[in-house]
Amino acid sequence: MDPKTDEDVLDAVGPRLRALRRDRGITLAELSATTGVSESTLSRLEGGERRASLELLLPLARTYDVPLDDLVGAPRTGDPRIHLKPIRRFGMTFVPLSRRPGGVHAFKMIIPAQPEPLEPTPQTHEGFEWLYVLSGRLRLVTGERDLTLPPGEAAEFDTSLPHWLGSADGGVVELLILFGLQGIRAHVRTDPHRSSQTGSRR
Repeated sequence: MDPKTDEDVLDAVGPRLRALRRDRGITLAELSATTGVSESTLSRLEGGERRASLELLLPLARTYDVPLDDLVGAPRTGDPRIHLKPIRRFGMTFVPLSRRPGGVHAFKMIIPAQPEPLEPTPQTHEGFEWLYVLSGRLRLVTGERDLTLPPGEAAEFDTSLPHWLGSADGGVVELLILFGLQGIRAHVRTDPHRSSQTGSRR
């Protein structure tokens, strides 16, 4: 099979961007508002009428939270290994454990030690999250619930509720996280009587 030329790679960018946007359930108008790129430019880029450039791809990579080379490079084949690139956010470290552009994303999350436990600062965003504590004691605030989870415990919650994760005692906490778009849920059932809008503890 002939190796792909630069033209082949560029021609594949548009369809890849369109598939990624549809997988995420994002409209062109929403993507334009997030990236600052006009709807017409995004539409032409996805349709192959506009060539991809670094100026256009960088805000898209940030919005989709994927490496730039995932937007322009040929799909990886044959090698099942995931090249881990830790991401630092909000003072915590996230290690991606999956690389699919859509669906559920898996992360290892590391909350560093603090001289004193931090005060919760709950945030909201679209999606659904499942977590499992590997080590340390996790403090999980979700809605009106304030829970402490030791190693081996799991929880799942709707991230449109105000929520916050931190160390319960100031020590290091390591956990696994599965995060999906709104409507995608990990198949964990802990309390048959709980509301679907309430976080749970296993």
